[in-house]
Amino acid sequence: MKRRHLLAGTGLAAITVVFGAGCSLVPVIPKRPTPGAEDAQGWIRHDADGRYTLWVPCTEMGQQISTALQGLAAAELGVEPQAVQLRLPATGDIARVRATVGSASVQDFALPLAQACATLREALLANGVAAAGNTTLRSQPLPARALRSFQALARADASGSRPAAPPAGQLHAIVTGQPLFAGDTRLPGMLYGRVLRAPVSAELDSRPSAMDEATARADPACIAVVRSPLLVQMNSLGVGIVARSPAALERIEAALAVQWQVDGDGFEAEDIAARIDIDRYLARGALRHRPRSDAMPEGGTWSVDLRMDIPLAAHAPIEPRSATAAWRRSKAQQNAPVLRVWAGTQDLFYVRDVLARNFSLSAEQIEVQACRVGGGFGGRTLCTVELEAAVLAQAVGAPVKVHWSRAQEFAQGFQRPPSSHRVRARVHQGREQSRVTHWWHAFASSHILFTPAAMPPWMQSLADFAGDSGVARGSQLAYAVPQQRTEFTAQRLPVHTGPWRGLGAGPNTLVVESAMDECARHAGADPLAWRLAHTSDARLAAAFERVAREAHWKSRPTSDATTLRGRGIAGGIYKGVSYAAAVADVAVNRATGQVRVTAIWCAHDCGLVLQPDGVRAQTEGNLVWCLGMVLHEELPVAASRVAATTFADYPLPRMGDVPPLHVYLIDSSASPTGAGETAMVAGAGAIANALRDATGHRFTRFPVRSGDVLQALKG
Repeated sequence: MKRRHLLAGTGLAAITVVFGAGCSLVPVIPKRPTPGAEDAQGWIRHDADGRYTLWVPCTEMGQQISTALQGLAAAELGVEPQAVQLRLPATGDIARVRATVGSASVQDFALPLAQACATLREALLANGVAAAGNTTLRSQPLPARALRSFQALARADASGSRPAAPPAGQLHAIVTGQPLFAGDTRLPGMLYGRVLRAPVSAELDSRPSAMDEATARADPACIAVVRSPLLVQMNSLGVGIVARSPAALERIEAALAVQWQVDGDGFEAEDIAARIDIDRYLARGALRHRPRSDAMPEGGTWSVDLRMDIPLAAHAPIEPRSATAAWRRSKAQQNAPVLRVWAGTQDLFYVRDVLARNFSLSAEQIEVQACRVGGGFGGRTLCTVELEAAVLAQAVGAPVKVHWSRAQEFAQGFQRPPSSHRVRARVHQGREQSRVTHWWHAFASSHILFTPAAMPPWMQSLADFAGDSGVARGSQLAYAVPQQRTEFTAQRLPVHTGPWRGLGAGPNTLVVESAMDECARHAGADPLAWRLAHTSDARLAAAFERVAREAHWKSRPTSDATTLRGRGIAGGIYKGVSYAAAVADVAVNRATGQVRVTAIWCAHDCGLVLQPDGVRAQTEGNLVWCLGMVLHEELPVAASRVAATTFADYPLPRMGDVPPLHVYLIDSSASPTGAGETAMVAGAGAIANALRDATGHRFTRFPVRSGDVLQALKG
């Protein structure tokens, strides 16, 4: 029976065909259960000294989720936040929870935690304050309207006055340099490892063909050269080295002088661009997925017809990933092997599942300890460095830390996919009011949720029948237009792509808001009034009105002899539940083409806000990412690989590039929703539209460099 027929008949979830120990036809699939109050009872504990311990169920990566949950728990328990001690859990400390993804931590975890704290508080009162947390518990959790913490938050929003927030979780530990991150792990007898791979994309088959093992082993700091079939990352089979110190790894790698065999067709940057050329797909009628498919008029001219292209981009976390692994024998389990791993990951339990599969162990034989993450953005959802550390530690019989270099982080992580778009719109010019009557957005990109970094081609082909919703995110119009068509395709690329902050929402809404701005210009309408005239969602309209008021929208900056100045506006809805609108001002040097964003205002509505400072910080971070998307970031590709090895090869916004950021949170009694990615739908479009306003030119390829601006001004 053919593999495709087997899968078509049984469904992906039922496939458990195993070829041998540690190898399976289907890769490990993440399990992401929705937490409930019963699960949350395992996150909060009343200690004998009267304090409380909160096992933070979400990955802490600078978004201050631990502080938000600490304040919520304290409010529900009726204690000061300092009475709730924060702990990052291991997989043995709490039941399985979903990964920290999709800006859903507050949305998914706040209510169950508050309910569990209310249950614990009632149990303690009923049984004596000194009672343990495992006393008789309420059978049904309290609804949100009956929870003290949610009532207090609603009152604070209504009055506009909030009590001072507790200090950011782990703040003291951060500023005093205490061990928090995976790279800080120190164990007795610990060694240091690295896995060497061919300098090509993992999409190409590659493996070591020759190496000078004798010279490498002659180095007194060399502990081992490790060959294992488990040191494979998609199609890249590596070779491991273990040394007594981190500094010795470079020396041993040079001495080993691995030669690589690479199979498959090489590629360059232009090959990637050709694979996602939207006009080729439109000419062939080859776009597979249509989130909306209203009829479009045949023939005639379009009022707006834009082709826009957005390149590959990297996560670029400040902390390259790291993991430490240690093996021991369990006396309680008849001397069975036990593996403990310290990792900065967005999904503890997925890492445990992958390790269990590869080493043929039960979940009880593996414990993965959460560490603080120095930037995740969707890039820390797979098991990579954790598996490398475990293989090397098993080979040498000692704890091993593997810490990726910056070059490895660029080369071996997955990237934000490039995308190619065409937007066509027809504007009806009325006597009193003009309107967009037809909207057609077609685009080609690569996979996000169906990341090729984890899915083999045959499995991805099956998943493609459903369409990758991560690619489509943010592509549908947030405005009321009678006839709309949105269609797309996702093509597997030789550079692996996957989740990146906001998924497709950042690039897609940049394109949508640019085209909507062109429609307003075609109609001779004010961009703000144009959007409000097409907005049927009251919360989106409120976001536009608030940001326009705070930015003094009509006070447009003026140009002079040396500087062109412009103002732009954009907005949108993230995942159908969170709202943002932004205004940006830019200044363009007429002589050099240099663009400087001089200010950004953003109105943000993510429902009931637990921790305002945290939401503002997340919004500011989003706006800086938007700045990078429009003016700075493009991941270079050459010679069948990601060509960036340091931040010198991948320009990011620097402190001097970041303008004053003004964030305004809209009071809302709606349920809390996500804040970690919402402003991605607004900031980039506002900057691009401001650049259009300043120069009179619509830039359609990003990022926009000073040379591009000079060429446009001369033209």
